[in-house]
Amino acid sequence: MTLPLDTKSALVTGGSRGIGAAIATRLAADGAGVVITYNSSPSAADRVVEAITAAGGRATALRADSADPAQLQAAADAANAEHGKIDILVNNAGIGTGGPFDKTPLEEFDRTMAVNVRGPFAAAQAVLPHMPEHGRIINIGSVFADRTPFGGLSAYVTSKAALAGMTRALARDLGARGITVNNVQPGPISTDLTPSDGEVHAVMTAATALRRFGTPEEIAGLVAYLVSPEAAYITGATLTADGGFTA
Repeated sequence: MTLPLDTKSALVTGGSRGIGAAIATRLAADGAGVVITYNSSPSAADRVVEAITAAGGRATALRADSADPAQLQAAADAANAEHGKIDILVNNAGIGTGGPFDKTPLEEFDRTMAVNVRGPFAAAQAVLPHMPEHGRIINIGSVFADRTPFGGLSAYVTSKAALAGMTRALARDLGARGITVNNVQPGPISTDLTPSDGEVHAVMTAATALRRFGTPEEIAGLVAYLVSPEAAYITGATLTADGGFTA
């Protein structure tokens, strides 16, 4: 049976856990050869690779700090060397810290912007020479760019709003090559960083129309659609998967 991505290759930044791991696993299940990056969790990255290969997929892991353009360039070059091209880039790596606005160090703001905004920008530049016509770039943003339900998230929200704007600009820049660029904004998703039984669970659940957290696999399903041939006419879009958080 022919899989939808069996001739494709993908680079997924921050693919060692949570949403990134689910995306890498889904793309591999759909036939893509996958390279994931990680920064501080090599054992988690190894587990993702082992699970994918045990299921018959193709995957490797590379260490790359998304705040460092040189490391992203090295990851893109290595992914291209392994697969001969990079059809799909998923900019999933991101960080988020919270705290009172007036006590947020500028160094924390700079680090957040470096990973969440400059990182996707640099990754797209690094991948572009290796990306054929009709490639796909997916940015993983946050519903908080559209709705901020509580304070203490200024740096994070700013970065995700910037990412949405960058998505639209890149769609214009790359459209002539048939490369689509889209932004996926998850709402409350149950991961190790935001567990559904955490202290904010009740507040966040009550704010959704579906009265539940989503799963990483549900976000991965949306990404799988956006990189498929069926989504070839979607670009510059922000697609929200939030259980009705912004309804």
